Amino acid sequence: MTTFTLDFSADHFALFGLDRAQGVDTVALETRFRDIQAQVHPDKHTQGSDANQRLAMQWATRVNEAYQTLKSPLARARYLLQLQGHDAQIESNTAMPMDFLVAQMELREAVGEAKVGADDTVLDGVRRKLVIEIKEEYQRLRDLIDAQHDYVAAAGLVRQLMFQEKLLTEIDDALEAVLA
Repeated sequence: MTTFTLDFSADHFALFGLDRAQGVDTVALETRFRDIQAQVHPDKHTQGSDANQRLAMQWATRVNEAYQTLKSPLARARYLLQLQGHDAQIESNTAMPMDFLVAQMELREAVGEAKVGADDTVLDGVRRKLVIEIKEEYQRLRDLIDAQHDYVAAAGLVRQLMFQEKLLTEIDDALEAVLA
């Protein structure tokens, strides 16, 4: 009979033995994920009792959910804010700075026109610009959470990044359609 030595009530960071930080060591996360999965994967417990097999399935699910949350910078930020007791108000607070909204509208218009015109060059250019902006914003988010502990500003940036990530997905979809 296999016994599980992991703490089911641990937060995602503790589960993987990582500090609670936006700037997570992704190599350590990946390594620890693989180590834990090797321990709890249901295939390793097929000969165990029904209870042990159910526990292995619960652990595998828990570990996968935690890993998916921590590997995504946006999901990780939302989770960190939650751990700090700060509601990012994703559904209830749609207020954004006017300059950000105007820039987003302009980008969306450019993407829409490029998609209609099947202009992959414009789509690729907008995508490159957006990727640079998102990368800079994630660095700013890391600083807001890890160094400044400014969770109010971080929550606003998380909402902004959700818009940007959605637009990036739309651009990728448009590029795929144009290039197909």
